[in-house]
Amino acid sequence: MAGDSASPEAIRKLSHQLTNPKLKVKAQRKALEKLKAALIAIRGANFILGAKRALEALQIDETSGLAWHVLAICREKSGDFGQALMAYEAALKLLPNETDVAHDLGRMAQQMGYLDISEKLLLKYLGAEPGHIEATNNLACVQRDQKRYGDAVETLRALLGVEPESPVLWNTLGTVMSDQGDMATALTFFEESLRHDPAFAKARYNRANARQPLGDALGAMEDLEAALPGAEGPFEQAMMKMARALLLITLGRIDEGFEAYEVRLDFHLPEAMRMAVKAPRWDPKAEDVRGKRLLIVGEQGIADEMVFGSCVGDAIEAVGPDGKVFLAVERRLVGMFQRAFPQAVVGAHRSVKLEGRITRYVPFVEEMEEGVDLWIPMASLLAVYRRSIDSFPDRGGYLKADPDKVAYWKAELEKLGPGLKVGLHWKSLVLAGLRARYFSSFERWRPVLETPGAVMINLQCGDVAEDLAAAEAAGISIWTPPINLKDDLEDVAALSVAADLVIGPGIAGTNLAAAMGAPTWMITAPDDWHFLATDRYPFYPRMRCFKREGFDAWEGTIDRIRAALDEAVMAGNAR
Repeated sequence: MAGDSASPEAIRKLSHQLTNPKLKVKAQRKALEKLKAALIAIRGANFILGAKRALEALQIDETSGLAWHVLAICREKSGDFGQALMAYEAALKLLPNETDVAHDLGRMAQQMGYLDISEKLLLKYLGAEPGHIEATNNLACVQRDQKRYGDAVETLRALLGVEPESPVLWNTLGTVMSDQGDMATALTFFEESLRHDPAFAKARYNRANARQPLGDALGAMEDLEAALPGAEGPFEQAMMKMARALLLITLGRIDEGFEAYEVRLDFHLPEAMRMAVKAPRWDPKAEDVRGKRLLIVGEQGIADEMVFGSCVGDAIEAVGPDGKVFLAVERRLVGMFQRAFPQAVVGAHRSVKLEGRITRYVPFVEEMEEGVDLWIPMASLLAVYRRSIDSFPDRGGYLKADPDKVAYWKAELEKLGPGLKVGLHWKSLVLAGLRARYFSSFERWRPVLETPGAVMINLQCGDVAEDLAAAEAAGISIWTPPINLKDDLEDVAALSVAADLVIGPGIAGTNLAAAMGAPTWMITAPDDWHFLATDRYPFYPRMRCFKREGFDAWEGTIDRIRAALDEAVMAGNAR
């Protein structure tokens, strides 16, 4: 998205409104003085003070749309997006004809994922200001995020015909291409943007994100290092630091990279998770954890918890026999982690969305009288216990499936007749935005599905009725177990262990199989950082990887899997 609600031009407009004689008649002089002080604070990037002055103005006149607008800007720039959104909405209600408020609110709504609302507001603004570069650009961003790529291209193309030297428009056109996985074309557009404005930090950042999957990781790092000083505001700075952290890890600079990865919790990132824990956070550099009651809180998604959870055993060893580890994970994973770490107390965390942000809390710890001494986010254990490649254990897996369920599913699979039993995953439940480029259509899997001597088992959660019907119509048989593949993860884990092989992209189900030590083949993306500059997945060192050389390189990857599967069928196993 383009635009800055606190840009000099935006603040100039607000200052002009404060000098409007009509406004002075309606508003109290004291409130106007508070707002002038707020604008002075904004000019000095003191958004906390600006918000304080705007609130003081609202105490005098809560119907001041201008005060709500100023408050919204301060909240947004402070990273408090939920409060900013509400303030923008209040401003727009009071100033329905003030198009600048509609533009700011539309941009904020897009940033928080409210795409339909954002589109309506931006169209309203463009109705009053046709041809406005930032608003047109932001509308294209919304269309891109809605996966309406053709509409986004046309929106940008129309204005580029009038404004061919706009670096902002060329940059966004590049993101439309990169979201679809066409990195080579995206790179061309990012370079065109930089040709018009070599100092445009966002285009340099985006070029870095295109160069890395095209095989130029060092060039990507150069771009990120050059982009960071030009980041516009704390959100862009945090976004670029996050990309840099992942690139450091990709390059194998894991000691430095895992330290830098702490930026994932930066409050200025809309997706950053808040942790509601009544205990101080453990600082491994300052405090010895031996003998302490340590809470480890799982974070991000299920797949991430299985990747980061590989360090839990190290933490248990560190607290020693006089300490205790309490582990909070996604509720469907509790039994697996408890079996793997019987010395720990494992329970479920819960999450709520407050003011547009995810807040995670741990009910089972809150109910304990003694509580805990310290806590730490699960991924932060990497910077403590995985400071080099040599620190990664060489093991097949670390989680444990329910043995009774494994025995049950082995018997059920035997009923399907002879052949290599192959569990399949092929897509994620979440395909919003650029995530779609990490997955292929089901049709592309046909060579694998038709492998002679292989019995295909559907492990894919979600609504896949259309895919399965298409397979059946093509004469391909895929057995679906009579369980809820999304919620019954204990059974999915046991099925994965009972099968001869599990194949899939880097989603939760494939990670689950690998973490269990089941024979697993993972299709990895060209920008997958988990390799840590090695030729394997150190988190799951026995897992076999089929790396796509480009986001569109599905056909060759599927062909390699088919050839490997033919060999496994002949050998009678996939180990």
